[in-house]
Amino acid sequence: MMFKKNIIKTLGISLLMLGNSHLLTAQQTTVTLSADKPSGQISKHIYGHFAEHLGRCIYDGFYVGENSSIPNTEGVRNDIIAALKNLNIPNLRWPGGCFADRYHWKDGVGPKGQRPSIVNTMWGGVTEDNSFGTHDFLNMCKLLGTEPYLAGNTGSGTVQELSDWVQYVNFEGKSPMSDLRVKNGQQKPWNVKFWGVGNEAWGCGGNMTPEYYVGEYRRYATFMEGKNLFKIASGANVDDYHWTETLMKGIPLHMMDGIALHHYSFPSWDKKGPAVGFTEQEYFETMKTALRMDELITKHAAIMDKYDPKKKIALVVDEWGGWFDVETGTNPGFLYQQNTMRDAMIAGTTLNIFNNHNDRVKIANLAQCVNVLQAVILTNKEKMLLSPTYHVMEMYKVHQDATLLPVVVKSDDYVVGNEKLPAVSVSASKDAKGLTHISAVNIDRNKSESIEIILSGAQYKTVRGRILTSAKADDHNTFEKPDFVKPAEFKGANLKAGKLTVKVPPFSIVVLELE
Repeated sequence: MMFKKNIIKTLGISLLMLGNSHLLTAQQTTVTLSADKPSGQISKHIYGHFAEHLGRCIYDGFYVGENSSIPNTEGVRNDIIAALKNLNIPNLRWPGGCFADRYHWKDGVGPKGQRPSIVNTMWGGVTEDNSFGTHDFLNMCKLLGTEPYLAGNTGSGTVQELSDWVQYVNFEGKSPMSDLRVKNGQQKPWNVKFWGVGNEAWGCGGNMTPEYYVGEYRRYATFMEGKNLFKIASGANVDDYHWTETLMKGIPLHMMDGIALHHYSFPSWDKKGPAVGFTEQEYFETMKTALRMDELITKHAAIMDKYDPKKKIALVVDEWGGWFDVETGTNPGFLYQQNTMRDAMIAGTTLNIFNNHNDRVKIANLAQCVNVLQAVILTNKEKMLLSPTYHVMEMYKVHQDATLLPVVVKSDDYVVGNEKLPAVSVSASKDAKGLTHISAVNIDRNKSESIEIILSGAQYKTVRGRILTSAKADDHNTFEKPDFVKPAEFKGANLKAGKLTVKVPPFSIVVLELE
């Protein structure tokens, strides 16, 4: 009897070890990359960012004022300027968000001491002195080497007000608004190309129906006069396909250049959960909403294709990212949250989706840039840190304006309970120097993934790589340890006989360069 019990016990231990072997053994995913079938350009503008008057994004974030002891240029932190220039950020959206339809631009120009104060009723009920306005933002964009994206007020504003703003920043000749600009110290126009005609018109931008907004858009857009304007209509909230259909039917294509789409990632809208210390179920649900971006783009693009088969109108995902509970002890209206490896997973998978939908997605804006939601930068007085999301954006900048190389991915599953998600997402491109880059994300919280990439249509001799990984899914950088999570050299790729094998650890991002 004892012998039999020992056999059963040994067998049980062996079965237990076998059942847990997924924690140690890499699973198999296959990818086919067609290097000889280039599929158009990946617009650099999908790597855009967003700066709203929300919490500590502008004031005590970007802008500390000219008299601050923190090194600055015209009040904008030099360390933030350097960090964002390193990302090659292509565009920056301002002043909102929901704030945009409460903002009156004329309050933010002229001598700073004479500007009226306003109450930010949308975000925290704080009083702002308007010391950061149109000149400050557009000159900051010059410092950053980025294109400004101005969101116009169609909610509480007027057609005349938005028309005047366009003339103020863009008109080179003599006019009342250009004269005012010169009086305020700016001789030459800034020539702003990207303009949002309202924001979230279905909600905080006016609670409009799509049918009503179509009329408002047509009226506002008519009087936004100037050369080379790229006008972006306030688009759908997540899966409101009726909104997209109504806009595509009701607005003549020559009157608009893009339609916006907003979609955030979280465990659930009503119970977002903590940014740090989340459960695996919360992690899984967050990744489910992040990966849903592919479905949303596919379905909205299919509607757009019916009315715009030549794909002249861009899908502009000008708000995306993770949204969780605010950090304990902070103003709930400031949306300040930590940024972990989970956020890196959101960023990596989402950017892969955007890359692979390059035929329709032309602009996107991560929400938001500094101290708000899925920020790439966090500040605390003179201290600044770069988040895991920052490092993803920096690793992925190799895709900006590169040529998309199609991939077909057959991924293993990431399983939690009775649900599953594809564990691996991939995108690839070829840059102007002829280098091929492959970005691969493994969202599985427990298992490594062994990825076999079949390289079709090209021969490569060398492979180099970088990886962003950490020991725990909620690992993050702090002001005490600002470099706790950062990219490192990756040596887990092997190139042989037209195949590339890559072993990617759990919740990790790898970017490979092939030559």
